[in-house]
Amino acid sequence: MKVFIVYCHPSEDSFTREILRSFTKGIEDSGGEYVISDLYKMGFDPVMSEKQYLRDAFYKTEPEVEPDIIAEQQKIEDCDVIAFVYPVFWTEAPAMLVGWFDRVWSYGYAYGETKSMKVVDKALFLVSAGNPIERLEEFGLLDAMKKVMLGDRFNGRAKEKEFIVFDSTSRETGLRQIEWDAKLKKAYEAGRDLCSN
Repeated sequence: MKVFIVYCHPSEDSFTREILRSFTKGIEDSGGEYVISDLYKMGFDPVMSEKQYLRDAFYKTEPEVEPDIIAEQQKIEDCDVIAFVYPVFWTEAPAMLVGWFDRVWSYGYAYGETKSMKVVDKALFLVSAGNPIERLEEFGLLDAMKKVMLGDRFNGRAKEKEFIVFDSTSRETGLRQIEWDAKLKKAYEAGRDLCSN
């Protein structure tokens, strides 16, 4: 089992980074393999150029997309599972990850009559959120996040989809420390179970 992980967080000192570490340890311990696109470390450019916009907006496959996009698309083609690890910023993924989708989900690859993107076995989302899950559910924010990621971005692009929220991870809440170990165990198990099935 090969997992392509798209990781997006601007700080090394974050709970989201700990989720990534635990998740990849679970993959390793189950005999799986993974490759990571750490978008901030890579200096990934999330800004769609006018050239790509005109290409995609007019449903053209020429000119070819930029080499950094081809590299990301190849990582998808080489994996069985794609996993996203990121924090929630205002009910959305960080702008850099949104830009990753804007650019990597290009016409002729992720959509269009002749799209070439493979259907992955699973799309998995490991998301850290400062708010408690009850608040995310009360205001419909969790449903909104799922609709965007699972319904729009992965509609027909994955055989199976799962969205795991690690809630109450804000530094200002005591729950962050109290539930630290249990949440990291959950991330570890997500990686382990993913590759042992």
